[in-house]
Amino acid sequence: MTLLSELSSIFRHKQKSYKMVLILSMLEEYRNSQQQLLSFGQVAERFLSYYRMNEDTGNKVDIPPGGSAARWSTFSLTQTKSLLNTPLNALSAILDFNNDQQTITFKESIWNQLNEQELAELKQYAEQELEQYNLQLRTVFSLRQALEDTFNTYTSAKNEPFANHALGTLFRQAIPEYFRSQPFINENYKVQGSIGQGNWATIPWIAVLDRRITETTQHGEYVVYLFSEDMSSVYLTLNQGVTVPLRERGRRDGHHYLMQKVQEMRELLPLNGMQKDDNILLTTSGLGRDYQVSTVAYIRYDKDHLPEEDQLLADLENVMNNYKLYVDQVVGQTAEGDEELVEEIERPIPTDTLTVLERIQQIKAYIEQEGFHYPGALIENLYLSFKTKPFVILAGVSGTGKTKLVKLFAEAIGATSENDQFTLIPVRPDWSDPSDLLGYKDLSGVFRPGRLAEVLVEASTAENRHKPYFVCLDEMNLARVEHYFSDLLSIIETQKWQEERIVTSPLIHAKALNPEDRSIYGGLALPDNVYLVGTVNMDETTHPFSKKVLDRANTIEFNYINLMQYPGYEEPSEGTAVVPASNGFLRADYLQLVDAYPNYLELIQRTTEKLVTINEILEDIHSHVGFRIRDAVCFYMVYNQRFELLSENEAFDWQLLQKILPRVQGSSSSVKRALLGLMQVAVGKPLNMGALMDDASELTRKWGSRQSTEVAPYPQSARKIAFMIRRLEEDGFTSFWLS
Repeated sequence: MTLLSELSSIFRHKQKSYKMVLILSMLEEYRNSQQQLLSFGQVAERFLSYYRMNEDTGNKVDIPPGGSAARWSTFSLTQTKSLLNTPLNALSAILDFNNDQQTITFKESIWNQLNEQELAELKQYAEQELEQYNLQLRTVFSLRQALEDTFNTYTSAKNEPFANHALGTLFRQAIPEYFRSQPFINENYKVQGSIGQGNWATIPWIAVLDRRITETTQHGEYVVYLFSEDMSSVYLTLNQGVTVPLRERGRRDGHHYLMQKVQEMRELLPLNGMQKDDNILLTTSGLGRDYQVSTVAYIRYDKDHLPEEDQLLADLENVMNNYKLYVDQVVGQTAEGDEELVEEIERPIPTDTLTVLERIQQIKAYIEQEGFHYPGALIENLYLSFKTKPFVILAGVSGTGKTKLVKLFAEAIGATSENDQFTLIPVRPDWSDPSDLLGYKDLSGVFRPGRLAEVLVEASTAENRHKPYFVCLDEMNLARVEHYFSDLLSIIETQKWQEERIVTSPLIHAKALNPEDRSIYGGLALPDNVYLVGTVNMDETTHPFSKKVLDRANTIEFNYINLMQYPGYEEPSEGTAVVPASNGFLRADYLQLVDAYPNYLELIQRTTEKLVTINEILEDIHSHVGFRIRDAVCFYMVYNQRFELLSENEAFDWQLLQKILPRVQGSSSSVKRALLGLMQVAVGKPLNMGALMDDASELTRKWGSRQSTEVAPYPQSARKIAFMIRRLEEDGFTSFWLS
């Protein structure tokens, strides 16, 4: 095969069949239209038609993304277009997709080398890979073979790219689906596997959790397969989550708690056919050591002595029967009415039933279904911004859909104004202190709550803690933000972990209230399920932001408007179902950099090195960043890598645009020099600084348009910097906010 090198490995890693079907759909559309620039809508129709046709004829193909539709026959074209964002990102090196014009094509460099023979070979290549993939779906699954494959390939795989690796598919999809098909694993159980989050795990695992007592492997009891670090053995264990006990109690007391629970469960359960000693050996340190302490009982399988499939399943059923006996007694549902175990267990916060990527696809499909369209990757960026810090600023000219975006994003995950999980608060120009938001005591001493205080009270109740609440401060800078929002800004920085929740210092102190109000509002803080969004316009009627505000928020700018964008039309369908999200989808997982550092060391170091370079540029104009921004940028990058949403350069481009550039303003030559220094970072190559300090018009011409064909590591930031430089040269003053 003489296929181009750029095309010969595009299907090497595949978690789904989407990439292959997309390429075949493009080739079919090209044959039909004989045009290199293809209609994205037509390609999407062909893509959807492939799955519907195979589904109708009973052929085994991938099912629709989790939670979006039961069958391809009810999966809409709008959902399909949203779904295609995933393979489009994966194939971005060879494809050009214009979101505004809704066209798709191969990159010009690829078309220049393609001929009829190459196109035929590409079609043959895609069909062969697709057939092989679908054959694997039809092949009878073997747990024994899956364990063998892990033993034989995991160590070497750790030297290969993590994203889209076949082992990820095995652990996250194939094994869990096989377990769910077993008669002793019913709808009460959640099955999940992991080889790591963005980086390879030392100890890969597959867990079965009873939703009645836990939805997360961070705490509670569950069944889990744990592989030893050296891949010599795997343990089928009845185990406990270690993350929450160790975080709440510290390592020493946490280990004591786990070992005490081990003894209680060993005395309670029969555990026939299982080892009830402390001889499980996974690794010598770290999380593996914690797993060893938390193990109640286990069955060990050595690499060279794996039993047959029937025995493996019989062992799993035995462990599951013990687990079921324990859970039934905990929740008081044993057939014999055994209620001796009266231990109280706190109900865990539910976790999301969709993956992050599936959830974001569902959000996009919902927004498009409602007739709105936002630039590519904006939803991913908004999600990562929320995940990093619960305060986001949406800036831009009036009428670009800032407020609507927040409302639609919230609605797509089940937070609406009707169920009080979405609240719009218009900001008034005369707001001058926090009482306008939080409330005040009247002359009689009675506390009069502000609208925000009412939302915080509702979000803090036990029955609502797992639900996300959105508060949109509309036209936030009509008043001085630092005056009425200062308490919130300070409180955000007091976040800490307490009993598996993120808590802050109180916004309203109990001692300041009378006894009647104290029970409701006393000690009211910012719950970890409340997300604050400010929409802002920058004109003569509004106020600028201080660095205190900018440090604590991601600033997402809306200034590009395509008036030629029209609503799409589709035949009526059932539409995208709203699948409510739990707060775990948005809530931060890290509060301090040390929480993420061990698992994402290389990414954090790369990101910090970039920020050090940027700080050297910004120091001359006293706009350099501190640890708060360093940590926030690193968290954003970690979440992005963990959930595989954007490329690393795309993610850092958003952060350069949102966390760094808003800090730069002024009229001096030092500001221009700093902007040119940042431009060098954005374009990834040295510039003639001396000549550009005199006249940068050539540079701003190159980068002054969204239609620019220039290539750079951080193109969005480069365009914004070019705009800021042009403003400085023309007006003698520049700012991120000038429009």
